[in-house]
Amino acid sequence: MESFGQFIKTQREQRKWTQTEFGARIGINTSAISRIENGSQKFSRSKIKQLAELFQLEEQLIKDLFFADKFAREAYQNKCSESIFSVAEETAKYFRSSNAK
Repeated sequence: MESFGQFIKTQREQRKWTQTEFGARIGINTSAISRIENGSQKFSRSKIKQLAELFQLEEQLIKDLFFADKFAREAYQNKCSESIFSVAEETAKYFRSSNAK
């Protein structure tokens, strides 16, 4: 599995777009694209739909990758154990069932 920034880079390169071309298409300057791809800058959540349209991928996939990266990065930075992921999954199930009522 790759980081969200690496995912963006892979998708961009598959389309043979330079960082400048990609940045112009999504409205982000080249230096910010570079930082996003190398993980030193976060991608803006407000651009998820635009990114999905640009890459012609399901918005839900982009959203899932974005938030998985965000959660995993924070868990890693806070030195959480591996069990945090199963706890988070159970918590998400609880939220879904609570909202369904």
